Amino acid sequence: MAHTAIQFANAEDKQEFSKYPTKAGRRSLSRSISQSSTDSYSSAASYTDSSDDETSPRDKAQVNTQGSSDFCVKNNKQAEFGRREIEIAEQDMSALISLRKRAQGEKPLAGAKVVGCTHITAQTAVLIETLVALGAQCRWTACNIYSTQNEVAAALAETGVPVFAWKGESEDDFWWCIDRCVNTEGWQANMILDDGGDLTHWVYKKYPNVFKKVRGIVEESVTGVHRLYQLSKASKLCVPAMNVNDSVTKQKFDNLYCCRESILDGLKRTTDIMFGGKQVVVCGYGEVGKGCCTALKALGAIVCITEIDPICALQACMDGFRVVKLSEVIRQMDVVITCTGNKNVVTREQLDRMKNGCVVCNMGHSNTEIDVASLRSHELTWERVRSQVDHIIWPDGKRVVLLAEGRLLNLSCSTVPTFVLSITATTQALALIELFNAPEGRYKQDVYLLPKKMDEYVASLHLPNFDAHLTELSDEQAKYMGLNKNGPFKPNYYRY
Repeated sequence: MAHTAIQFANAEDKQEFSKYPTKAGRRSLSRSISQSSTDSYSSAASYTDSSDDETSPRDKAQVNTQGSSDFCVKNNKQAEFGRREIEIAEQDMSALISLRKRAQGEKPLAGAKVVGCTHITAQTAVLIETLVALGAQCRWTACNIYSTQNEVAAALAETGVPVFAWKGESEDDFWWCIDRCVNTEGWQANMILDDGGDLTHWVYKKYPNVFKKVRGIVEESVTGVHRLYQLSKASKLCVPAMNVNDSVTKQKFDNLYCCRESILDGLKRTTDIMFGGKQVVVCGYGEVGKGCCTALKALGAIVCITEIDPICALQACMDGFRVVKLSEVIRQMDVVITCTGNKNVVTREQLDRMKNGCVVCNMGHSNTEIDVASLRSHELTWERVRSQVDHIIWPDGKRVVLLAEGRLLNLSCSTVPTFVLSITATTQALALIELFNAPEGRYKQDVYLLPKKMDEYVASLHLPNFDAHLTELSDEQAKYMGLNKNGPFKPNYYRY
């Protein structure tokens, strides 16, 4: 199989594409960074990586036991171990398994050809195999170069799911994998499940004929949703899209509760930091920022916030946090965490002013928030001290500790709670079912929120885990409130 770098049709396409933020990594310029990103110093996202094998997966001939070679993973011999990881995840994703059992007979996704670009973890594998059980054909790639669990990718490939991903991809690998998912003979996607918008934009730019025939797009990240709204505003979105990120079950649970736990996990695994008394600044007080701040404050850290939105800023004040400008406090900070979804939130000038030993990391989806590119300069020295942990050394000896090269901390450096991912995955599956089966005309060429009734259904599927019992409205109560006894129970404008 010949492997070539992805080519753009013309210079204008390349220039246009480069405007959009991506999560793809870059091959490092310094010796210390060029070490394999699969070194297993800590229990980060993949557990069976070996830094001994430097051969690119693209250069290996791999065949699964069914004789298929339509995949590209790090090591397909890890499939058995990956299967055990998936089985463990299934135990805490009962709602998704329940959905699988309830809908398996009617196959609501029969005929769906789903191309997906998400983090490839044991939890995502449960989602993918649920979609397959519901009748879909799936092809999958990774939305982040560091979050893939190699053994899980191998397990998926063994079951016949064409998956193209491995931990530690280069930028060229990243786009090659996306292209292999989309561009295959005799198969054309009619549904897109995306996390970050890179897959959607790749299909839009490189395969416009495929894009026009897609029946729906499901997107789960702030970054990807922002890019969809940009396309819609420019009248270039020719298919309906579902904004899963702003559904209540995604935003509150994945963004807030998940980050409340995983921020500490990622920081502890990489730095062994003691939080009590540490000066921490969190850039952004959206749902992710709220979760991070709650956890850090509970462990005794002294937390302050930066915000552009007066409403979020006032919330931070009422929750007991100081709202500051980053440039005014940067010299005192022990930890700097970004979670805004924006770019250049932490600039080179601010990095220059940080104290010795300051830990810098990102909890937003894209790798645009910290100006890492400016640190790849001749006067600074990079030292890889453990997997996903780099010391950036200034000429005067000052060190800044950079985690995951500015990429998403929790999925690059640790794991996230399976139960929360069950909620997100169930939401994604229902969004795909809704878009794929919607009668013509229900959804125009625009971006939609998940219907409230589905949000409530996702939540109800997870309540048995807590032995929770809902109160039912009486006929009189339902009439008094103007509600259907079976929901939805809140108007669309209600803020949870």
